[in-house]
Amino acid sequence: MTELAFFLKQVASKPREVVALAPSSRALAMRMAEAVPEGPGNVVELGAGTGKITTALLDVGVPIEAIHTFEINSIFSDHLKREYPDLHVYQDRAEHFGQHGIKDVKAVVSGLPLLSMGDDAQRAIVGTAFGQLRPGGMFIQFTYGPVPPIRKVIRDELSLGWTRSEKIWRNMPPATSYSFYRRSVA
Repeated sequence: MTELAFFLKQVASKPREVVALAPSSRALAMRMAEAVPEGPGNVVELGAGTGKITTALLDVGVPIEAIHTFEINSIFSDHLKREYPDLHVYQDRAEHFGQHGIKDVKAVVSGLPLLSMGDDAQRAIVGTAFGQLRPGGMFIQFTYGPVPPIRKVIRDELSLGWTRSEKIWRNMPPATSYSFYRRSVA
């Protein structure tokens, strides 16, 4: 079964768990992986899906033992465990990742559909991420929309700044990657 067919089968059978129209492209996955700060530290991946971003993280040199993936879909979770036997795979909700004892988190890379979530869900996920990130850590998120994927009220509450990539046209649909960080408070 092709990756697209595998993905679409999950979209059709579990639409509340898989809301994207297609898996992320290699171009988008690489853009997100390249935004991860260099050096030692753990990377948490939220909504790992078929593992496209996981593969990109490995391709840019993040050691497999430093990658912790969270995926609620059991089929995708089992697929990731088969494809990457040494990968830390958690079949759990993104907002629970702080309960798994992962230390020294330099980046959280998210494939979750944040724009389709309400304020409370975004606050829980992004708040957990910034509660676990070490100083200087990044929250990397893509979006298909024209605005930052984290709502302004939550960005303000958490004192977040961001940088944005150029549009990634080789993705279906075209996407943009944002890297969020805590602004210094004077």
